[in-house]
Amino acid sequence: MTLRRGRLTIVLVRAATAALLTLGWAAGMAQAGGDATSSGLPVPRFVSLKADRVTVRGGPDTDHDVAWIYTRVGWPVEITAEFENWRRIRDSDGSEGWVYHSLLSGKRTAAVQLKSKTDLAPLYAMPDTKSAVTAQLQFGVLGAVKRCNGSWCQISGEGFDGWIEQNELWGVYPDEKVE
Repeated sequence: MTLRRGRLTIVLVRAATAALLTLGWAAGMAQAGGDATSSGLPVPRFVSLKADRVTVRGGPDTDHDVAWIYTRVGWPVEITAEFENWRRIRDSDGSEGWVYHSLLSGKRTAAVQLKSKTDLAPLYAMPDTKSAVTAQLQFGVLGAVKRCNGSWCQISGEGFDGWIEQNELWGVYPDEKVE
């Protein structure tokens, strides 16, 4: 009877420990999606990749498998949750995974996102379709966001600087104002 009681105690202790760990993780995840975030910054929000090699994992620690690796500095991603020093991000394709916070930058960038990958997005001299077209940008062209007024964004990149309609960009929210 003593041996059985000892085994039962071990099983109960293990079950209780697992339950507490699960509840703690779930509470952290609930916090990750709520108003109170690890960083104190709003979620969701757009940021950009800081490094030329960013490892994306299936969960918020290094024990999780690597899902994929980004190799493009400055690419915009959306933070959808936070857990301690980890950020769950979503890219323009809708793929989500976890990245360590120091691999992300608050620098705002945006990529041209069009309905068809063969279309071109006009870049204007002023935030008005009647102003001069200064460039035609292909799908995926990356630019630094200088400012947005809710309908238009001024972006710049290698060999271009001008205004583009905000709905043609991934990296800014509709109607978002950026100073």
